[in-house]
Amino acid sequence: MIVAAAALSAPDGGTAPVLRKLPQVTALFWALKTVAVTLGETAGDLLGISFGLGYATTAVAFAAFFLVVIVAQVRSSRFRPALYWAVVLATSLVGTEISDFLNRGFGHGSAQHGIGYGWGATLLTAVLGLVFLVWWRTGQTYDVENIIGRTGEVLYWTAILVSNTLGTSTGDWLADETGLGFRGAFALIALVLLLILAVHYLTSVNSVFLFWPAFVLTRPLGAAGGDALTKSAEQGGLGWGTAGGSVVLTALLVLLIAYQTRDVGRRTLSTAPLQ
Repeated sequence: MIVAAAALSAPDGGTAPVLRKLPQVTALFWALKTVAVTLGETAGDLLGISFGLGYATTAVAFAAFFLVVIVAQVRSSRFRPALYWAVVLATSLVGTEISDFLNRGFGHGSAQHGIGYGWGATLLTAVLGLVFLVWWRTGQTYDVENIIGRTGEVLYWTAILVSNTLGTSTGDWLADETGLGFRGAFALIALVLLLILAVHYLTSVNSVFLFWPAFVLTRPLGAAGGDALTKSAEQGGLGWGTAGGSVVLTALLVLLIAYQTRDVGRRTLSTAPLQ
């Protein structure tokens, strides 16, 4: 991985290098993203269900965490792996709560008043499309490796929050309303992601176009993977529980972030084209 700098206009009319704040999209990026959103699934269940905090308290805690890390990320002057992935984790946690409220409401059982998984996924797809429309109207680049400037970064994080929320609704719809279950949903999503990977390497389709479908789908992949870790053996899982699964995933995420941080520190700067 290269720690890259973007060339921005300096006050004297020249250019000045500005450290990028977003990572390059590599295999490590996708590994970290999948682990982060899987942890978002198990940690959400741990706090909301296992610890019995309830929907409202959990949602407030996740929203507070999100606000703290997103403000720190936007104000940061360079790419900091731990901070970046903390924001991705936070969008997964908050996105899950938004999706659950939208699809199921506050109630339980027959008292639920949400719009349902299918309609939730449809609505969130429309919202994501609206985000991309606004993004296009601002003239900011869609290339997630070359985003510089606060406007581009805010649009990027808005799209990520909506994407992870959409991913949650999509995963719930596949697992609960299509009869696939979490195993079947995991297999189907993994197959689609493999197809996207094949298109990336075997065709000339723009990688920016392929990035967002893959980004959305890693969320339900992580949710299904989280269920596989935490569910009991009778339910088809490994039986680690939400606590055991969260501990393992946290350790793995920390190790991957440490590796990325060391890798970033060992690389030199490169210059991105002017936007």
